[in-house]
Amino acid sequence: MKKVHSDAAAALSGVLKDGMMIMCGGFGLCGIPDALIDAIRDSGVKDLTVVSNNAGIDGVGLGKLLETRQVARMISSYVGENKEFARQYLGGELAIEFNPQGTLAERIRAGGAGIPAFYTKTGVGTLIAEGKDVRAFDGEDYVMERGLFADLAIVHAWKGDTEGNLIYRKTARNFNPMMATAARVTVAQVEHLVQPGEIDPDTIITPGIFVKRIVHVPVREKRIEQRTTRKRGEPAVPAAAV
Repeated sequence: MKKVHSDAAAALSGVLKDGMMIMCGGFGLCGIPDALIDAIRDSGVKDLTVVSNNAGIDGVGLGKLLETRQVARMISSYVGENKEFARQYLGGELAIEFNPQGTLAERIRAGGAGIPAFYTKTGVGTLIAEGKDVRAFDGEDYVMERGLFADLAIVHAWKGDTEGNLIYRKTARNFNPMMATAARVTVAQVEHLVQPGEIDPDTIITPGIFVKRIVHVPVREKRIEQRTTRKRGEPAVPAAAV
């Protein structure tokens, strides 16, 4: 089966539909599948539920889908860098399911592993636990969280082969490997596309069996979400002193 497609729109052809759940890899702007996000925007698909750690920033990444009102609901952890996100949420235009970051990661991992639910101490006694099953194990209370499994996962990889075996680079790895396993269809955008056998099997992070479609995106602008600098010659401040 040919997995490589000519562009992001072709890679998503026949997959997108109104009201679907999409998992989107990335953390801030690091490791986001931006070409695939642009293709989703251009498709006009709407009423989406998007699972993502955050929603990019205004005008970048998932921020583009918020601007076009294509997202109806977000399942997220951190959303503090996007003014449009905050405006829509506070205005009652966008539904949000907030998750502690570790809980969100585990919900995705559990969905990919075929685990429908699990219990965690995180959130017990807070708003997070309202309406959820709480049980005691060994004298401690735990709240039940459901695993997440999406219609589509879009991920970004540093290197991949034409069979869909993927490698992620440094912090761009983030949520991408978990999401790649937790959807009916996973589409990957890859910076460096090589032939089967050119990747050392011991370095593969996502096996190709999880990836249905691939698009080669060799050159993309890599934005920095928050640029923090100091003047040359100025001594660095130890973290403990901040």
